[in-house]
Amino acid sequence: MATEHSFDISAAVDMMEVKNALETTKKEIAARYDFKGLAAEVELNEKEKIITLLSSSDNKIDALKDIVISKLIKRNIPPVAVTESKRESASGGNIKATLKLNDTLDSENAKKITKAIKDAKLKVTAAIRGEEVRVSGKSIDDLQECIRLVKGLNLELPISFKNLK
Repeated sequence: MATEHSFDISAAVDMMEVKNALETTKKEIAARYDFKGLAAEVELNEKEKIITLLSSSDNKIDALKDIVISKLIKRNIPPVAVTESKRESASGGNIKATLKLNDTLDSENAKKITKAIKDAKLKVTAAIRGEEVRVSGKSIDDLQECIRLVKGLNLELPISFKNLK
């Protein structure tokens, strides 16, 4: 039996679930009456992790964004994983909005997490390892308490907990 237990905290987003959410978004747009005959496109640039929305007005862009976020929520991807980076005019009088997927745990947020864990005086150790934080301790109960603590921080990231051993 292992004397040391651990888990990893990261901000990874499952890209397959994002693709599935965007496919169901496209199906809903095709079926909705308020988008009939209008330009309404949703595209994913998987390499840069950018979702592009294209429609005829700001109201339609807002509706598209709401549909995308609701489909992501149904796929267990939190809405904080998506931020709107810019909105601009496109050809043909359309409007283009760019949504960025936030799926990296930057060093600032990793430091916040480790500081909160150390300040809580739990019997665990937290170490930053690249884009994730490794938390280890002797008791699984302490690790579970640490997970509750990190969830309570309300970071603007899609926090996920992996490899609980």
